[in-house]
Amino acid sequence: MSSTPFPGPQIPTLVQHVLARIDLGQLNPGDLLDEAELSETYGVSRTPVREAILYLEALGLVRRLPRKGATIFRPTLEEFLAILEVHAKLEGQAAGLAARRLSRQGAADLEAAVAACEAHARAQPDADPDGYYQHNLRFHECVAIASGNGVLLESLKTNARKLLAYYRARYRFAGAITRSASEHRAIARMITDRDSAGAEAAMQAHVQFDQVTAMDLIAALS
Repeated sequence: MSSTPFPGPQIPTLVQHVLARIDLGQLNPGDLLDEAELSETYGVSRTPVREAILYLEALGLVRRLPRKGATIFRPTLEEFLAILEVHAKLEGQAAGLAARRLSRQGAADLEAAVAACEAHARAQPDADPDGYYQHNLRFHECVAIASGNGVLLESLKTNARKLLAYYRARYRFAGAITRSASEHRAIARMITDRDSAGAEAAMQAHVQFDQVTAMDLIAALS
């Protein structure tokens, strides 16, 4: 999360629960955040629920709509492409820094993450996209941690959550899992070889969508 202070002692737990549901695909773009359900599920009053929603709105992860209530952020095509442009730059920067700052433990973690992606691609090349996506998240997390920049790491987390559902949906396309795992291996090799410029460029290309694919994914999740 960001360094913005939470407005009350119950808010961090509520926020983390909502973020976990976004990460796992249990909440998707446009889904309603039901105040009553959240209040009952987590045993709190409506006040901390509303404060948590306000906090998530400040991060850009929730939108409150007239007569509809709070929903998980669903971008327009223009917003999607704008967020993606920034996110690709941040991901590339993280990979470039990781190539310069990779520690022994960071290298081991990165290798384990890449190997998990490759194992899934071999065993289930076009199956269980949600399962593969969890491996994918771990790979990108390892790269971001290896960058050694906490501010960059938190910015990546928040930005990525606006696109998670679309990246997850990407792996439903035939060949996408195998291609992703192969690109992860190539990026990891550049990082371990201390090729900062190469790692940055490869990571930017890896996370980008072309406009046609972006339109297809937005339509599929509408």
